[in-house]
Amino acid sequence: MRISPSSVTIAFIFVALLSSPALPVNALGSSSTIAVSYATGTVCGILAGHPLQEIQCYRQGHIINLQPQVSYEAISGGQSFFCGLRSGGFSLLCWDTTFSNASFRPKRIYYSDRVGLTDLTVGNAQVCALEASSGGVKCWRGERGGSMFPTPEVGSEFQKITSGGGFTCGILKNNSRVLCWGVSAVGAEIQRQFGDLSMSSLVAGNSHACGLTDTGILVCKGNNDTGQLGFPSGSAFEFSGLALGANHTCAIQRRNGVVECWGGGTKLSEFGSQHIKNVSFESIVAGLDFTCGLTSRNLSVICWGPGWTGKRTSGSIFPLEMIIPGPCVEASCSVCGMYPNSEVLCDGSGNICKSCEFDLPIPLPLPILPPQPSEDLQPNSPASPAPNRLLLAFLIVGSIGLFAGICSIVYCLWTGVCAFFHKQIYDSAQPNVSRANADSFSVIDNGSNVQVSKSSSIKRQSSLALRRQRSGPSSRAVGDRAENFSLSELAAATNMFSLENKIGGGSFGTVYKGKLPDGREVAIKRGETGSRIKKFQEKEIAFESELALLSRLHHKHLVGLVGFCEENDERLLVYEYMSNGSLHDHLHSKNNILESSNILNSWKMRIKIALDAARGIEYLHDYAVPPIIHRDIKSSNILLDANWTAKVSDFGLSLMGPDSNQEYMSTRAAGTVGYIDPEYYVLNVLTAKSDVYGLGVVLLELLTGKRAVFKEEVEGALPIGIVDYAVPQITVGELWRVLDMRVGPPEANEAEAVELMANMAMHCVKLEGKERPTMTDIVANLERALALCEESRASISSTSFSIISE
Repeated sequence: MRISPSSVTIAFIFVALLSSPALPVNALGSSSTIAVSYATGTVCGILAGHPLQEIQCYRQGHIINLQPQVSYEAISGGQSFFCGLRSGGFSLLCWDTTFSNASFRPKRIYYSDRVGLTDLTVGNAQVCALEASSGGVKCWRGERGGSMFPTPEVGSEFQKITSGGGFTCGILKNNSRVLCWGVSAVGAEIQRQFGDLSMSSLVAGNSHACGLTDTGILVCKGNNDTGQLGFPSGSAFEFSGLALGANHTCAIQRRNGVVECWGGGTKLSEFGSQHIKNVSFESIVAGLDFTCGLTSRNLSVICWGPGWTGKRTSGSIFPLEMIIPGPCVEASCSVCGMYPNSEVLCDGSGNICKSCEFDLPIPLPLPILPPQPSEDLQPNSPASPAPNRLLLAFLIVGSIGLFAGICSIVYCLWTGVCAFFHKQIYDSAQPNVSRANADSFSVIDNGSNVQVSKSSSIKRQSSLALRRQRSGPSSRAVGDRAENFSLSELAAATNMFSLENKIGGGSFGTVYKGKLPDGREVAIKRGETGSRIKKFQEKEIAFESELALLSRLHHKHLVGLVGFCEENDERLLVYEYMSNGSLHDHLHSKNNILESSNILNSWKMRIKIALDAARGIEYLHDYAVPPIIHRDIKSSNILLDANWTAKVSDFGLSLMGPDSNQEYMSTRAAGTVGYIDPEYYVLNVLTAKSDVYGLGVVLLELLTGKRAVFKEEVEGALPIGIVDYAVPQITVGELWRVLDMRVGPPEANEAEAVELMANMAMHCVKLEGKERPTMTDIVANLERALALCEESRASISSTSFSIISE
């Protein structure tokens, strides 16, 4: 049996993971990406692999996707509620888990566009967080009808905080000592017992707390009725993550990620469940009498302990989707580096930074495996070979396979055999499927800017091109590839390229709707084959570069390439079919598409479409390798699928380069009138801010319903650009004069959201690129705008959940 080097590498990573140490993440009472509301048996997590890091919960056999569906950086749970801190820390929301099995209603308890929060912590009935800028504490009480939860004296600044049963403790910035406060005397006793110890970490339970001193010693203080303070190890700290309940303590062993528990009285054996005996964990959290953990195996959640028995089988995997092991952040990571596989786990919306707290060895990259809700986790078989022997075997086999692969590639390149392979399969891509196509496109080839017809033929890639397109973290998985279709297959799919199947056209060729034999609907772009096209055939290497570019891209908000066809002079590209057409059609079509469908007659939906498009462009600028500048952002290149998800299309004019902020000198500016960046048009200097300008025009289209260039409906009116029409009114605070009346006036919170989008659009179309925001800034502001719309729709006031804010 032949074993490919790639399969050996994947197997090696997977086996090595089972013995790699877990990453430290604080548990109960502190920020994490998993949380429990212990009174109702609710378990929640922040989802991985999604464009939004949204929250999903499990309770009593029900999966609940929380609203609003926005990104969160941390969650923490209490007795009958839990809270989530929005990405960026400017909004804090909580949910009552006693309300319904179908949904939990959100309650926003904090919002500010100036002061962000961090280090969210929830006790049994209180919520606290730190002000990111100052280290000051804000607290709220979560009990119905309760008063404000006490806060420490003014001027106290903290490194971190943690909450337990009626008390919250923190580590002071100035001397690293523990300070506690609250409505329970337990906190004062814990503070007294810690005394003058200088602490570097702290996690609270119901009536005790444990942490690590500055010198690396584990210390536990507070109630010890069932031995929860008596950790089994020596004085050296051997654990990476802590979870403290009412009368038990659990910790993750540094050497292998396995959980060890102590305390718990006669029920201690249930905390050492056989189901998790040899399971490695990334993080753990605790309820009063049970513990839950995020497994290293596939980032799924398991709960165990006496308090969990009866709610669900102990040691069973939840049917939640894969949970992220840490918050996705836009900032660069510290000296401890980035968590492996961050780009995939964050789906291009940031990176996960590794914790420096316990100075652990760096774990190998996580395999992306789906959770298995129908199976219990089984401990590793005692008969299995020792991990070291397995790793050695995989290393030997992998080395042999790798050597053979390298020899094959060298021989292939030396002899030129690779160029004659007839069957080619390209990694899948997210290219253009627009109904309006430009005449030409530009690519970077050895540093030069080459102008090539878009209808240039598709040449089979050489081995060098294949290696280039599969390199870098933006490449798609090997199993998900573009297909090589025959001309007869595509002719049959389009009813012989009939006129009734034509959905678009341009100078490059014609776009047809097609249906493949397996039922997939696709859009097929057929290039022209006349002599006008053949004169560009000597530049097929440019089209090859475009294909390499497209193969790098994989994102929810970029239109995907399905396959291609190359027979004789025929050149066809096959894309995923976007059944709801382009944003331009819905806003401006003479067929009144907008009036026949109410889906775009809401400000929430228009903001969502803007956010979808912004996320796609942000991926091109910040996460594609190398970065990509689209150069033709416009409403006709923003397409809508069957679920009304917006995707960016048409990469015919795109440029690749080592840095999206680098300036490119172009022989001539390319783009579309009304959307093209004036700075680029005049100076022929291109940067990523040119795409920002185009998106700003699209935002103005969504706000006003006007075309990029239009005529007022008065006799003798001259054409006017949407920027000149809308920006002066937005600047003087009269946005209402230019809003699209087909949508209707925005509601209370919607008005704030619409103003936020208008303000962002105004900055996007500044004349100088350096004055425009980055795509990261735009995404963050549109996320806030969408959250405001979500809160406007939710009937928050009707919930019985009461949290009194300041």
